[in-house]
Amino acid sequence: MVNPTLKQEIIQLEADFCAALSDPTRIFILYALNEQPRNVTELTTELGIPQPTTSRHLKILRERGLVDTKRQGTIITYHLADVRVIEALDLLRAAMRARLTQRANLVNEFAQENV
Repeated sequence: MVNPTLKQEIIQLEADFCAALSDPTRIFILYALNEQPRNVTELTTELGIPQPTTSRHLKILRERGLVDTKRQGTIITYHLADVRVIEALDLLRAAMRARLTQRANLVNEFAQENV
């Protein structure tokens, strides 16, 4: 049996991890980093958002362990800490797609019954 305090700590870590994924910009950043490592300037340009905003999102992703950094002189390059994060996001997309398909089918069935 798991100690209740340990269980609560694990659940809190999971919630913190998921909170890092709760912002669309951070998800865009993760997908961009999945393509290749990038620095803040590259991400800012690619995503079309201000540099301070990009840095703030990267800080959150770094604190949650979703991205790592590599310094070369004055340039800090960000990369995914674990590609399984992208696999998890892809699984969530598949689940959402299935749910949307199910809803669309219900709407179509309802529409056909009421013609």
